Amino acid sequence: MQSLYVEGNSALHRLSPRAKIISLFLLGVVLFIGDNLPLLATVTLLTALTYRSIGLSLKESAVRLRPILLTIVIVALFTLIVSPWHVALATLLRLTALMLFAAAVTATTTITQFMDEITALARPLERTGRVKADDIGLAVGLVLRFVPDIVARYHAIGEAHAARRLKVRATTILIPLIILTLRDADNIAAAIDARGIRRHVS
Repeated sequence: MQSLYVEGNSALHRLSPRAKIISLFLLGVVLFIGDNLPLLATVTLLTALTYRSIGLSLKESAVRLRPILLTIVIVALFTLIVSPWHVALATLLRLTALMLFAAAVTATTTITQFMDEITALARPLERTGRVKADDIGLAVGLVLRFVPDIVARYHAIGEAHAARRLKVRATTILIPLIILTLRDADNIAAAIDARGIRRHVS
């Protein structure tokens, strides 16, 4: 299984997980409030430099960011169709900056650290009686842990189709991908219950 975490000793690696998560939240708020293009371009450049500082090669960075970047470009192109060019450019810069910083945070924070911090931040919400902080932390950890595996499995199924000279279509890939993912989900749920990781029982 793959992980988004990258071993290293960069400044972002040494920063506390809580500071990184709060910074990511604040950056998202600032990016979606402002629409000044030079400012958005500057922030995008800074987040790109931050991402480069974590020690990933250009090739590995491209592999990691390509699916999300393609999605961002599609969103920007769609925005360009229905809105003026500067709105589309602002969307492109805003989402790219957020993607780069989020990728840098996930690459320098272990899943255990994420789970602990998200659980601690969600703990006050337990007073409402509607949420369980441990479950929120576990859910975030599972998403971060298994998204790379799902993406890798998607590419593996596509390559298997290509090797058998079958036409690669989204529909022929998504069905086996969903089946395999659901099968894994059952196994993971059983493993979680067997180990008593969930501290709350509904």
